[in-house]
Amino acid sequence: MTRYKNLLLNHQLCFALYAATNSIIRTYRKRLSTVGLTYPQYLVMLVLWEKDGLSINQLAQKLKLDAPTISPILKRLQSYKLIKKERDKSDERRTFIYLTKDGLGLEHSVADLQKQVACKTGLNDKEFYELRDTLNQLTETLSLPDETKKSA
Repeated sequence: MTRYKNLLLNHQLCFALYAATNSIIRTYRKRLSTVGLTYPQYLVMLVLWEKDGLSINQLAQKLKLDAPTISPILKRLQSYKLIKKERDKSDERRTFIYLTKDGLGLEHSVADLQKQVACKTGLNDKEFYELRDTLNQLTETLSLPDETKKSA
C-alpha cells in the first residue's frame, strides 16, 4: 500500500491519457480496417488531405515523429497506391509525398468513419472541441524546454 496519494494509479494523468488513447485507437482500428488503413497510416493520410505535397521531414514534424519512424508507413501507403514519392529536382536529398487518385478518393469514406468515432465518444460538440484543445495545449506545454514551464 503506497504512502503517497500521488502514486495511486487512478490519480495519474498519464494513465488516464494512456487508457483513453488505447480505447480510441481500438475504436479507430476496427473502423479503419474496413478501408484497409492502420491507425498510423490514417494519421499520415489526414496530414496529406490537409496539405498535399509535403516533404517527408515536414510530414514527420506535423505528426511529431522523426522521418525514420514514418518511412515504413509511407512505404506501405505507396504499395497500396495511395501516395507517391517524388524527389526534389533541385535537391535530391528531399522527397515529397503526394496523394494519388486512390488516396484522394479514400477521403470521403474516412471522413464518415471519423464521425462514427467522434459520436462514439459520447461527447457533445462543445465537450469534444474543448477536450481536443486542452490536449493540444498539454502537448504544446510538455514540448517546451523545462525552464520555460510554470512550476507545478
